[in-house]
Amino acid sequence: MIIRKIFNNNAALSSDDNGNEVIYTGCGICFGKKVGDELDKSKIEKEFVMSQPNEQFKQLVSELPYEEVQTADEIIKYASTHLSKHLSNNVYITLTDHLDFAIERKKKGIPLKNELLWEIKKYYAPEFVIGKHALEIIKERLDVELPEDEAGFFALHIVNAELDGEMHHTAETPEMLQDILNIVRYTCKADLDENSLSYERFITHLKYFLQRAEKKQYYPSEDNDVYEAICKKLPESRRCAERIKSYMEAKNGQNVTDEEMLYLTVHISRVTSRK
Repeated sequence: MIIRKIFNNNAALSSDDNGNEVIYTGCGICFGKKVGDELDKSKIEKEFVMSQPNEQFKQLVSELPYEEVQTADEIIKYASTHLSKHLSNNVYITLTDHLDFAIERKKKGIPLKNELLWEIKKYYAPEFVIGKHALEIIKERLDVELPEDEAGFFALHIVNAELDGEMHHTAETPEMLQDILNIVRYTCKADLDENSLSYERFITHLKYFLQRAEKKQYYPSEDNDVYEAICKKLPESRRCAERIKSYMEAKNGQNVTDEEMLYLTVHISRVTSRK
């Protein structure tokens, strides 16, 4: 592994056998080295393989303290392991950058209130647990104690990495989830059992429904006959789905397909069932 670029004493750019750029990090990995030298494999602690060059991440690695990059990596590893989900590589940029920003605000005594904290705790409970653990990791590794609001922000970065979206769009999701649930409660006059499997499935469906809406990738309409049959069988749930459709059209100007309406109607029926 030949060093192509040295970012600092703890990070270097090289390449793998497939020609991908690779950033290697490790404490003192570049100490006494110069471009063209061979890396000491025994000092490598982490490698970031980039199938496409990412200048933003290179800049972060070169500018931020090595301990922060290492801490962010530990948080991401913990999240991926405990959620058993693949996380977008972009999380290395967003979460690491946010960690540095949060520490800087803490040092300057500038708190940032998380207005979505309640919704994040409620609708992204597993990710919020990760966010809480992230605060413990930060306290242990960097001796910086961040407030609970930051746990919510870290949780959103993890959610964003799960859905592979953009942060400002992900931040709108909890509010939209709450609006849709209120539509269901009001239209169907139902108390939703938040501990039920149907509720959990409905929330999961809504998260991906909102992601598809944001990316303008709704399920295409395929079988209108099935949708019409379900509508006749579940008129109350269909009426509720129509109100959600109107809400989505007002929110992002998109027409929700019949296929999406079919899934919404069935989920609404299940989550509002009196049985």
